[in-house]
Amino acid sequence: MPTGALPVRSLSPAHAAELRTAAESLLHRFPGSPADPKLLAELPSAAAALSDGVRHACRPVDTPDGLFVLTGLEVDDAALGPTPGHWSTAGDAGAVYDVVLLLLSALMGVPLAWEGQQEGRFVHNIVPTPGHEEEQTGASSSVLLSPHTEDAFHPGRAHLLLLACLRNPDAVATTAASIRQVRLGDADMALLGRPELPILPDDAYAEARAYAGHPQPVPTVWQSPDGPTLRFDPAYTPLERAGKEHRAAYARLTDELSRVSVAVRLEPGQVLVVDNDLVVHGRVPFKARYDGTDRWLKRSSVRVPGRRTRPAAERFEHGYGQKVLEAYA
Repeated sequence: MPTGALPVRSLSPAHAAELRTAAESLLHRFPGSPADPKLLAELPSAAAALSDGVRHACRPVDTPDGLFVLTGLEVDDAALGPTPGHWSTAGDAGAVYDVVLLLLSALMGVPLAWEGQQEGRFVHNIVPTPGHEEEQTGASSSVLLSPHTEDAFHPGRAHLLLLACLRNPDAVATTAASIRQVRLGDADMALLGRPELPILPDDAYAEARAYAGHPQPVPTVWQSPDGPTLRFDPAYTPLERAGKEHRAAYARLTDELSRVSVAVRLEPGQVLVVDNDLVVHGRVPFKARYDGTDRWLKRSSVRVPGRRTRPAAERFEHGYGQKVLEAYA
């Protein structure tokens, strides 16, 4: 589905240039890395100095479905260099886009990172990686990346997810489906609202997967003060442990999310903004070339202060020992 089928917010050329200039200024002042704690500490003031036009484009997700596409950023493909073969070899490639994404994130909330994923970076490089083609992680390529809530295993998961496209020559589609669009009966909602099954950490969290604590069951869907909300990751949910009725309800939810799913073929300079409490996202399979021209996204996660979408019981979860980091206090 083209981005025209989704809500689109456009940055004018002047606003896009303003963002890039602000990012370049921060990198000039703190030349070590986009992950420099001093640079991160400056994000709130740098974001606050941006114009009303930029701030308006980054207002809270106010669309009924919980997602939109931000357009207008410029990507210089030649200056970008080859697509890395692994996140760990990316280094500071595309650093200015890291900081642009961090500025956008700071306008929407507080950027998050994970101590146990991609070395605690606040912006992740999402690239196909040799040997990981069939995993259910962002490094895969040849399999369908199942629709899921980002970091669903953890109570500190992001409220918002930003996926910025730097390169996508094969028009590989990101999929997205909103709980607000599904048709699910009251009985299914009640069944799936019971904390019957855990969600286990995915393959990107080696330490979490080795955590010795007992997996804690969590609800799949519930009614928040603002409407239906979900926490969904079928690839890491041991459905075989559930009763027949629960499995059937989960299957109906899965079918409904598939029915309402949209395919977003991001182009360079576009950012998909996803409400992680309402929308599950995934990716269609593709053939990676590993020649420096493959799909390359950058991802950031955001906490929105004052959100009312999470059940109170989540504060008692152990999160498999994983620590959430915030870019600034």
